[in-house]
Amino acid sequence: MDWTTLFMKMDASVDSITLFVVLLCFCIVIGHLLEKSRWMTESVTALFIGLCTGIFILVTTKGKSSHPFVFDEHLFFIYLLPPIIFNAGFQVKKKQFFQNFITISLLGAVGCLISFVIIWLGATLMFRNLDIGFLDLKDYLALGAIFSATDTVCTLQVLNQDETPLLYSLVFGEGVVNDATSVVLFNAIQRFDLSHITSTVAMGLFGNFIYLFITSTVLGIVVGLLTAYVIKKLYLGRHSTDREVALMILMAYLSYMVAELFDLSGILTVFFCGIVMSHYTWHNVTEKSRVTTKHGFATLSFISEIFIFLYVGMDALDIEKWKFVSKSPGKSIGVSSILLVLVLVGRAASVFPLCFLSNLTRKSQNEKIGFKQQVTVWWAGLMRGAVSVALAYNWFTMSGRTQQPGNAIMITSTITVVLFTNVVCGLLTKPLVRFLLPQHKQSSNTMLPEISSEMSLVLPILTNRDDPKQDSMSGSDNTPRPNLRMLLTRPTPSVHYYWRMFDDTVMRPIFGGRGFVPHIPSPEQNSLHERLLPEQDIVE
Repeated sequence: MDWTTLFMKMDASVDSITLFVVLLCFCIVIGHLLEKSRWMTESVTALFIGLCTGIFILVTTKGKSSHPFVFDEHLFFIYLLPPIIFNAGFQVKKKQFFQNFITISLLGAVGCLISFVIIWLGATLMFRNLDIGFLDLKDYLALGAIFSATDTVCTLQVLNQDETPLLYSLVFGEGVVNDATSVVLFNAIQRFDLSHITSTVAMGLFGNFIYLFITSTVLGIVVGLLTAYVIKKLYLGRHSTDREVALMILMAYLSYMVAELFDLSGILTVFFCGIVMSHYTWHNVTEKSRVTTKHGFATLSFISEIFIFLYVGMDALDIEKWKFVSKSPGKSIGVSSILLVLVLVGRAASVFPLCFLSNLTRKSQNEKIGFKQQVTVWWAGLMRGAVSVALAYNWFTMSGRTQQPGNAIMITSTITVVLFTNVVCGLLTKPLVRFLLPQHKQSSNTMLPEISSEMSLVLPILTNRDDPKQDSMSGSDNTPRPNLRMLLTRPTPSVHYYWRMFDDTVMRPIFGGRGFVPHIPSPEQNSLHERLLPEQDIVE
């Protein structure tokens, strides 16, 4: 009997995996055909296909289930999220990211905290009118962390980082930092006993938040540097490009798992590991390995994103949760509406004031974040995605199933907010961006466009915008005099300059990087060269 049950489970898992592989292929083909559509993006396409598949499964199973297997938040956090976040750090245009790092940190970290407070307080006050008595203080704090996590995938699919480098770096960087902040907040809330909040508990919560941020970042940097050093010293590519590619993939995943093992933020760890690997490790491998890693990481991230949106679409029709909600539909609609309003208000309260503060530190008019760009940043952060769903499942379910009506309401409300923001906002993203940022005006209010995305990997992390050689080449004699205003409003050039000096004199000679590692031909190039040598001798 036990063996029969085991084989039945194996057959069910094979059927589920086969179905998802077919759906992934279908999403890729449909997404390609709708690429030039005015409304549809690939994430919205995956959501619709997931919804249609869920309806089909509901009909064929006579209303028993809408998805082939139960959602497990561990599946998301352990297998699907790491390749997405690592690829974000590995492919990021480092020059733009670090030049706007203060603004990105403001929007991503401080903005997330502002949204967290507004959603927490708003839900605490408004849910009492709906007579939701099953939520305590810790639940309200968890709601603030769950719905402060943004999903900027739809907007990033529309923006072009070569045409709008400043805006793209802000939306992209804020999305990663925001997700990391919300997960760190969520983990900190889980750890502390908040039944009796005192000043000591509040300070402990804040201190734990800062500790997780710093240690997670340092761990990612250390793992990235260790990988660069090992590959630089061992010259793995001389014998096998497979070994160095495998080592990069495994070390990247190891950084995430070590962070989770020590209860740190795996998102921050693997993100900064990706940045360090693209700056040092990527230059230490052969040309063939560079192409393989660049496209390999991007492909894994792409498949993981589609998989997540497919499942969210299927799970939106889970009959088990909607049975609980059907007993009090008005309460469920009220919860979803309140959460949507709080998301809108929290987003506006964080983006526009923080962009105003950021503009005060930008001397050049071309570097300021215009109002239309601020609206685009605000709109990009309205959508809620897989991180919110995974955190909600982690808090309000047990092994993916809801046992209490109140928890079912919170899960269905989360799915409603995710579906509404992704479908409605996702469908309007392309028209809105084209309206706010017309093609002929996109580069007028942004910084100078960068070179192609492939070349962004070979750019240094930070550049000195006050390089005297650049000034002499441009023929400009208007050298600004140093004063207190310049020190306060533009501190980054000096930071860039000293970082470049430190990187060139200390870091790159040890860990490698652009210009510090000799060309290493791949094994295929070596064998080709050996075959050509006898032919050259005969000709001579």
